[in-house]
This record gives sequence, structure tokens and C-alpha cells, in this order.
Amino acid sequence: MTPSHLRLGVNIDHVATIRNARGGDHPDPVRAAEIVAAVGGDGITAHLREDRRHIRDEDLARIQAATDLPLNLEMAATREMLAIALRHKPHAACIVPEKREERTTEGGLDAAGMHNTLVPICEELRDAGIRVSLFIEADERQLDAALRLGAPVVEFHTGEYAHAFLDGDRDRVERELRRISDMAALAAKNGIEPHAGHGLTFDNVQPIAAIPQIAELNIGHYLIGEAVFVGLENAIRRMRELMDEAR
Repeated sequence: MTPSHLRLGVNIDHVATIRNARGGDHPDPVRAAEIVAAVGGDGITAHLREDRRHIRDEDLARIQAATDLPLNLEMAATREMLAIALRHKPHAACIVPEKREERTTEGGLDAAGMHNTLVPICEELRDAGIRVSLFIEADERQLDAALRLGAPVVEFHTGEYAHAFLDGDRDRVERELRRISDMAALAAKNGIEPHAGHGLTFDNVQPIAAIPQIAELNIGHYLIGEAVFVGLENAIRRMRELMDEAR
């Protein structure tokens, strides 16, 4: 079934990154979450990293208390992060790869290679009523692993598509789009809800948004960057317009 409404989840991590650069409490990611809710965003995404480089532990409860929007907690597959997720009980937990030295999440989770590690984590999240999502490449092997793990959602990493778009490599863009589209169709056919995100901008979002099976896009860094120039409200509204036009 094709989703009638393509949801927009806004990642507010980099509001916290700016805050942490100087210390103190400003700018407050909670205020960003309130703005997302006020302009019709569908959800809040936040990645609590091992090194706490942006979102901090105490931010999570404050974000949950500030709006009724569902919180999508991005987390590494560790016992520490599992315990935090079980304590806060977000709407969803998206398991992502994480390396301390990386600037941002580089590539998808190797759900196939990490199967034995992921089984108990997925089970405990599911038992707690938290929707499990896996941030993976649009790859049949990884999708099969998500199916075996019983994950109801996958989020396809769109980084390679975004890089190809930036490079102006039309052939590579088309290959990446085909790959993501094919895997979104396969996911939906197998009862998994496909999402997408990473590197999406005003310029490149529409071909991804036009993939009919994709139910949600999660976008953060670009929106926070645009907010410096046009304000967060206007940036979100413009992204929403482009997504709706694509559908």
C-alpha cells in the first residue's frame, strides 16, 4: 500500500551541537522541537551518541515533555543505549552504526553481520513497546537481515545518492535512485515500512520523496543549516512543500 502522507521527521541534533560549542543552554533543542510541532512536522529525531557530542541524556525527557510528536531515538547497538531507550520509551528506536571518530553516520548498519548482537536488542525494544527501525543501505542482504530480525521499519541510507547528486554524476544518481526504489518496493512487499534519510536537501529531496512506498523522511543537518539564513519554521515549511509536490 502506498502511504497517503509522506511524513517528515526533523532531526534536531545540530541545534544541540551549536549549544555545546559554547556551553550553556542556548540554543535549546527543546525549542527546536516545539517549532517542529508548531509548523506541522510529523516527528522528532535525536541521536544520543556515545560521546554526547550533541544531544545529551537530559535532553531526551525534556524533548518528550515539550511536544506530543513521536520521538525517534537514534542509537548504537550497545547495552548502555538500550538501557537509556528502555528508560525513556521513545516511540521508535532507530539502530545506527556509530564510530567515535566519524563526523556523522557514514553508511548503513551491517544488520546481517551484526545479527547475533542485534537479536536481543531488538527483542527487548519490541517487548517494551518501542518500534524498532534499522538504518541500513538499500541492499537485499541487509533487508533480508531486517526481516529475520523482525524489524517493522528500515531507514535507507541516502548518503551515496546525495554525494552523486552533489557531484553532478547523473548516471550514479539514477543507479542510486533505482537501488533505493527497488528496495523500498521489496521492503513494503515483505511488510516492512521503508523510510529514508541522510544528506537530503531542497535540491535533491524530490526524487526520493517520489518513491511511492517510502513512508517517512528524516532530515536534520540541512534544515538546521538553512535555519541560520531563513529560520527553522521557513526551512521546514519549504521542505514540506517540496515533499508534497513530489507526491
